[in-house]
Amino acid sequence: MLPADTPTLRAFALIEHLVNAGDAISLADLARDVDMPKASLHRMLASLEAGGLVIRAPGQKNAYAVGPRLARLGVSVMMHAGTRRQRHAILERLVSDLGETCNLTMLHDTEVVYLDRVEAAWPLRLDLKPGSRVPAYCSASGKLLLAQLPREERTALVRTMALTRHTPNTISDPELLEAELDRTAHKGVAIDNEEYVAGIVCIAAPIAAAGGTCVAAVAVHAPVSRMPLSKLLDSVPRLQEAARKLSKTF
Repeated sequence: MLPADTPTLRAFALIEHLVNAGDAISLADLARDVDMPKASLHRMLASLEAGGLVIRAPGQKNAYAVGPRLARLGVSVMMHAGTRRQRHAILERLVSDLGETCNLTMLHDTEVVYLDRVEAAWPLRLDLKPGSRVPAYCSASGKLLLAQLPREERTALVRTMALTRHTPNTISDPELLEAELDRTAHKGVAIDNEEYVAGIVCIAAPIAAAGGTCVAAVAVHAPVSRMPLSKLLDSVPRLQEAARKLSKTF
């Protein structure tokens, strides 16, 4: 960890360490890794916990993880990042090419968060503005992002979800959902075959950061009356091209 000369920078360095850990980290490991007196570390963790920035990991003694307030802040930063205009322009071009609504999403817990969205010029549309959330298990972007997770983490997450049936096509069985996620990981493209909203189909492609890790998804959706799923799948190459361009903004 880089040295920090002020309490504010030390707190930020501690938060950064927790975020980079990717999972809960024990107090003993924090004390080993962070160049800070134990008494100061305890006080700082207590303050961050009181502010909702970190939490005690459920089921683990003296382990800490990213808190809900910090997670919300991370999503807000992504929504209002300096590259937002560049991303929006890529989505606008994609909508112009495909003639259907496109969006940019990230996974947050068991939901998909819309970072940006460009509507097609059709009267029939879904009103899902940036910041909107939909269940991950029954959306194309959500299934794609879940499929990219390590298997153990993915399975644990699926088991926490209430798999409510939104339409007759919603996958509401955990084992069937796991099988669907395996297929999605193999294909590298996800589909929503009227699983969240009856009459709406969607496909999504992964957006990878510089290290190759999937960090977001780009998707296109349309009413099945105008664009059957078989026809929408013809858009996969163009969607993947947009994903490659978007990856440069992360």
